[in-house]
Amino acid sequence: MEFIWPVRVYYEDTDSGGVVYHSNYLNFMERARTEWLRALGLEQDEIINEYGIVFVVSSLSINYLKPALFNDALQVRSSVKKMSRASLVFEQSIVRPAENGGEDILTRGEVKIVSLSLHKKRPVALPEVIYNKFKVLL
Repeated sequence: MEFIWPVRVYYEDTDSGGVVYHSNYLNFMERARTEWLRALGLEQDEIINEYGIVFVVSSLSINYLKPALFNDALQVRSSVKKMSRASLVFEQSIVRPAENGGEDILTRGEVKIVSLSLHKKRPVALPEVIYNKFKVLL
């Protein structure tokens, strides 16, 4: 199952030439993952308070294919590639719809997120309710 989140490129996202600064693609992907959690009924502050866990990036890879530009209307597409009891691997891409009806893939990334105990600072199993919500997305 794929989650799609719209993003508009603001001037603050770009360098002086109007091209999105490389780290901002990661910010767009982070926002999409957060909004996906929200769409699943999972608020990160509630997860912290109720379960004492946080989600942290443990690894990522990203390929920049084409530049995003100031004022572009983009889509961040996210899907769960695989999961374990304590981690999720997301595939994410950032696309720009093309005028001819197609789309330009600008960036592709893979992000591994780990469930971390807030107090012990160690990986822990996802709570069953969260695990089950993601399991159906595979």
